[in-house]
Amino acid sequence: MSVNTRLVRAIVTKELREFRRNRSMVVGMAIIPIVFSIQPLVAVFTLTSSASEPLRHEHVLLYMLGIPALVPSLVASYSVVGEREQGTLEPLLTTPIRREELLLGKALATFVPAGIVAYAVFALFLICVELFAQPGVAAALIHPSDVVAQVVFTPLLAGWSIWVAIVISTRSNDIRVAQQLSTVASLPSVAVAVLIALNVIEVSLLTAVIAAAVLIVLNRIGWRAASALFDRERLITGTKA
Repeated sequence: MSVNTRLVRAIVTKELREFRRNRSMVVGMAIIPIVFSIQPLVAVFTLTSSASEPLRHEHVLLYMLGIPALVPSLVASYSVVGEREQGTLEPLLTTPIRREELLLGKALATFVPAGIVAYAVFALFLICVELFAQPGVAAALIHPSDVVAQVVFTPLLAGWSIWVAIVISTRSNDIRVAQQLSTVASLPSVAVAVLIALNVIEVSLLTAVIAAAVLIVLNRIGWRAASALFDRERLITGTKA
């Protein structure tokens, strides 16, 4: 599928401008990382060197993958239904941009700040552990494989969360309902990350590669599904109604 990058960039710029004006989104993107960071940091700071030895055989850092799974859903759920409630959707739908390009632009506009937040919080978490944790705790907690997993799976989880939220936003008539459903839809990804972090689910290189491949396919399917469900006529009719 050929994509007009100029139109996609225009949508991204427009969406980012809207995000800056929407304080509730900014607050939401800040609250979730704080919730996911404070409790683990408190637990790490109170951990003694001798008590940290079991962490060498666990993947606690993967708990932070809950951030890219949840933060984008809050923002992406606003993408269509938000414009519908503001009355700006109809003029947008009358432009010559294709639905695939429109949704890709909206997805990228969500992906960029969500990815920045996820990586920044993770980096800040590592820095705090290195500087303020008891001796030996950082070495037991921080595994190179977990850092690589965080780098690789952050965009994949964020992308999947975004497409699910856009599909919900396309079919919803209320912003709050769309946000609630998108959050619920992101919970399975968060649950898997938490279970891996708690060593309930054992992981290996093979399972990580398979999971990454599945998420890549799901992201592609998500774009196609969102585009197929994006019915201009129904959305315009619903806006007028």
